[in-house]
Amino acid sequence: MMEWIAACRLEGIFIGICTFLIIGLFHPVVVKAEYYWGTRCWWVFLLLGLAGIIGSIVSGDILFSSLLGVFSFSSFWTIKELFEQRERVRKGWFPMNPRRKHEYEQI
Repeated sequence: MMEWIAACRLEGIFIGICTFLIIGLFHPVVVKAEYYWGTRCWWVFLLLGLAGIIGSIVSGDILFSSLLGVFSFSSFWTIKELFEQRERVRKGWFPMNPRRKHEYEQI
């Protein structure tokens, strides 16, 4: 499959599509993570981002390395989005987890 993508010179389009899908995947992940765990899980995305950077550096394949880089920096961006999601929940734009209601009252 990858040989066919390279032979047809579709690497850029493939990276673009995968970038779109990776970023699109992270939106519901942010909403669900904040709902169930709040901002306490930010370090998980930090570790995922660091692992993605390491994988991108050691990968010999430019396509895989690029996708790991996109995944990595999407993970870093998710940290910021988690804290912004908390504010969106506080404003009533997204549902609040009733078991963690006390966390929103402290803000």
